[in-house]
Amino acid sequence: MIAELNMLVELVEDRLDDDLDVASLARELGTTEYHLRRMFSSLAGMPLSEYIRRRRMSVAAADVLGHADLLGIAVRFGYGSTEAFGRAFRSVHGVSPGDVRRDGGPLRTQPQLRFRLTVEGNITMDTRIIDRPAFRLVGHAARVPLIHEGINPHIQAHVASIAVSEHARLKDLSDTDPAGLLQVSADVDPDYTENTELTYLHGVALADTTRPPEDLDTIDVAAGTWAVFRTEGEYPAALQEVWAATATDWFPSNPWRLRPGPSIVAVLDRSDDFSTATCELWLPVEHA
Repeated sequence: MIAELNMLVELVEDRLDDDLDVASLARELGTTEYHLRRMFSSLAGMPLSEYIRRRRMSVAAADVLGHADLLGIAVRFGYGSTEAFGRAFRSVHGVSPGDVRRDGGPLRTQPQLRFRLTVEGNITMDTRIIDRPAFRLVGHAARVPLIHEGINPHIQAHVASIAVSEHARLKDLSDTDPAGLLQVSADVDPDYTENTELTYLHGVALADTTRPPEDLDTIDVAAGTWAVFRTEGEYPAALQEVWAATATDWFPSNPWRLRPGPSIVAVLDRSDDFSTATCELWLPVEHA
């Protein structure tokens, strides 16, 4: 995957003044747009779309410092007006094209990225690959913002609003793997951009043949392969550490890639105050 990401960066560089079709680039690289965007954002620390915008504005700065017509520069980099180009330029450099042309700066340059895999071996990945028939996820769902680190207060508030008796009812409904109460994230932004909205469901898994109660939200999950990562330790730090390591260590070293679908956390055991927990992280995958 590291080689594919570096090839992607080169292709982006060659086409900064063209209409970049990420789906086509993914096909050229023999992977999927979904996996490419998720791996890029996880390893680069920014969405692919943001990197492209920063690189375009970095290259465009040289033209702005010259004598070319600003509308012509805007059109060259895919903007239909000087106003739209100016907004993008200001979001990267903090000043307008006119200010830079007059004062010569300040400019903030986004260097061209280069990905390298550093194997440290400090995280043991306890993993298994499972083929699962179709099943359902049922429970209580809410739209919440994506937060990369720490406890998500919006999810915390949603779970706290569910009555204790309802937690017990949900647990009794569970009749297939992943077992027990589940934390489900679905409809996640492909770039995994922080603060974008996702669907969070607190619930359980039911067999495809089980009819779910009508008062619960339902997510139908197609048959497919799952990579299951077991984590133990401080919660949620240990879980988030292993989640990050799937992108930095596991996927680059294994012949699997992410496919669209919900990610699922099953809490197998926990301390009374939930400061530590044993969890399983289920990620939908396909053979690369």
